[in-house]
Amino acid sequence: MSMTQRPSELAERISNLRKPTDRIMRETFRLPVEAARVMAREIIRQAPRDGYIAVVEQWRPLPNGQIELTTRRLRAAE
Repeated sequence: MSMTQRPSELAERISNLRKPTDRIMRETFRLPVEAARVMAREIIRQAPRDGYIAVVEQWRPLPNGQIELTTRRLRAAE
């Protein structure tokens, strides 16, 4: 194997070493303010499911008056 590797080859090799459970699971929603508030409260109140807990990672107002809400699923502590 050559010592010189392209960044894309190195990135591929590293990604192949990770376990499938190491993936970061994110979802982004664009909702009216009240709907975003309801969703955020629901996420905060949820009990862990399938070994993961959902958290609100990002909340930002958009110029059109809606909210962009990003959730992330993290492994729950055992």
